[in-house]
Amino acid sequence: MKKLITAMSLSLLMLTGCSVAQNLDMARLAQGGVKIAQSMSVSNDQIQQYVKSYIAESDTKNTVCGPNDPYSKRLANIVSGITNVEGTPLNFKVYKTNDINAFACADGSIRVYSGLMDVMSDDEVLGVIGHEIGHVAHQDTKKAFKNALQTAALMDVIASTGSTAAALTDSQFGAIAQNLATAKYSQSQENNADDYGYSFLKKNGKNPAAMVKAFQKLKQMEDASGTTQTASMAQLFSTHPNINKRISRMKAKCKADGYSY
Repeated sequence: MKKLITAMSLSLLMLTGCSVAQNLDMARLAQGGVKIAQSMSVSNDQIQQYVKSYIAESDTKNTVCGPNDPYSKRLANIVSGITNVEGTPLNFKVYKTNDINAFACADGSIRVYSGLMDVMSDDEVLGVIGHEIGHVAHQDTKKAFKNALQTAALMDVIASTGSTAAALTDSQFGAIAQNLATAKYSQSQENNADDYGYSFLKKNGKNPAAMVKAFQKLKQMEDASGTTQTASMAQLFSTHPNINKRISRMKAKCKADGYSY
C-alpha cells in the first residue's frame, strides 16, 4: 500500500511540472498519497465531519454577529419558520463584513454576510439563501468538499519540494477554504440552484421575482465595477452562466407562473 501511495504522489509531482528536489519531504509526499486515497472513498459521515470542522473554524475566523445585533434580528425575521430543509436542521448566523456573500453547508449551517444584507431586501436575501441551499440539496457542496481533499493532496506533493505552498497545507481548513473559494459550479448546477431558490421563495409564500431583482442588483454592481465580477461577489455566484442569462431565465419563469416583477 505504501508503494502505491508513493507512486501516486510521485505521479502528481510530475504532473505539476516540478522536479524531485534534493530536500524532498517524503513524509509529506506520502501524506499527499494518503489524502488522494481518502478523497476517492470518503463517506457521507466523513464529509459531515469535515463540514462541521470547517464551519466551526470559519465561525472563529470571522466576526459573528451576536443574537441581539440588528443584522441577526433581521435575519431571524427573514427566515422565521424555516427550521429545516429536507429533514436537515438549519442554523443561521451573520458574518459582519462588507463582502457580498452567503453560503450553506451540508450540515445545515447557513452563513449570510452583512454586506449582502446591506444591498438586498429581505425577500432577495431569502432567495439567495434558497439558491445556496439548492447547492446543498443537489450535493454540489459535497462534491466540492471531495475536490478540496484532492486539492489538499496535490498541495502536499508540491510542498514536499520545499515550495512556499507548504503553508497552505498545514491546516486542512486552509486547503478546504481555498478550494471552496475558487470553486466554480457548472451551468447546469447554477441553473438548478436558481430554480431551487425560485421554488424556495414560492414555498415560503414569497414572490419569486425577488430572484430577478437580486440578479439585477448583482448586474448593476458588476457594471459599476467595470469587471465581470467584483472580488466581494466572487464566492456568491459563479460566472456560468452569466447574470444576464440568469435574469432572463428567472423572468421567463415568473411570466409563466403569473408573477410580476
